[in-house]
Amino acid sequence: MPAITASTLALPRITSVDPHRTVLRAVRSVTTAPRGFEGEGFPVRRAFAGVALEDLDPFIHLDQMGEVEYAPGEPKGTSWHPHRGFETVTYMIDGTFEHRDSNGGGGVITNGDTQWMTAGAGILHIERPPEWLVTSGGLFHGLQLWVNLPSRDKMVPSRYQDIRGNAVSLLTSPDGGALLRVIAGEVDGHPGPGVTYSPITVLHATLQPGAEVDIPWRRDFNALVYVLSGKGFVAGERRPIRTGQLAVLGAGDAIRVSADTAQDGHTPAVDLYIMGGLPIGEPVAWYGPFVMNTHEELARPFDDYRGGRLGVIPADQLS
Repeated sequence: MPAITASTLALPRITSVDPHRTVLRAVRSVTTAPRGFEGEGFPVRRAFAGVALEDLDPFIHLDQMGEVEYAPGEPKGTSWHPHRGFETVTYMIDGTFEHRDSNGGGGVITNGDTQWMTAGAGILHIERPPEWLVTSGGLFHGLQLWVNLPSRDKMVPSRYQDIRGNAVSLLTSPDGGALLRVIAGEVDGHPGPGVTYSPITVLHATLQPGAEVDIPWRRDFNALVYVLSGKGFVAGERRPIRTGQLAVLGAGDAIRVSADTAQDGHTPAVDLYIMGGLPIGEPVAWYGPFVMNTHEELARPFDDYRGGRLGVIPADQLS
């Protein structure tokens, strides 16, 4: 898992929390992501399965893509498909993914890169491995997070943010045992590069065996901790958590996460994807690739898609 490694000796350290004045967030639930397939058949874990949307707000959906070692000819992606009313945040840990859209935009993301696509009023896009990767095969591992848009922003113009791995804010725990990559929002006053429509924080944390860190967290945010790999503990009660599990946390000022002292050879450290935000608090009407506020509003993007009003596949992409 090479997505941004660093010596923690020279990095900014987050502030040690005051145990007498800080409320650690407790665990409300731990769920295990079921496995499935997406697009043309690449394996995923459905990280938010079984969790109420009210507990996820402002997030909608999270897929862990892979981890899978493809043989030559096996890598898969998606076909062209539409979106409206939300944002897709694709974070590539290992491997390479290409994105193209009906506006002529897109790009290539690889180890540690994030592509933040605001679908907004509507767009067609495709996600796939490059031809050279299909030919050679190789390791593929990433995440795609769906972030809801407030009703006032559902119909904003679509846009991309290509966030290179070297652009994120790198922080460490006070003892140097944890590396934090802030992708969006801020942690302890250190901002990430992602620009958001509502207040959220997204980060990737790596903890060495036996390490523990208390991450300051806005009290008015919710807090979600997903384990990408390894095994460890979450919250003051040290609730065990392992690969493919999501912890929903309650109220408080800080998130405590720690790594088990014993990890296996494939996962020498614990990797966590940690998310939180100010809940939008609006009704959610979600069906397939569209996320709106009411069922009546959902009818419009389907009509617009059938009528070609969400975009047209570029001519050079039709073959």
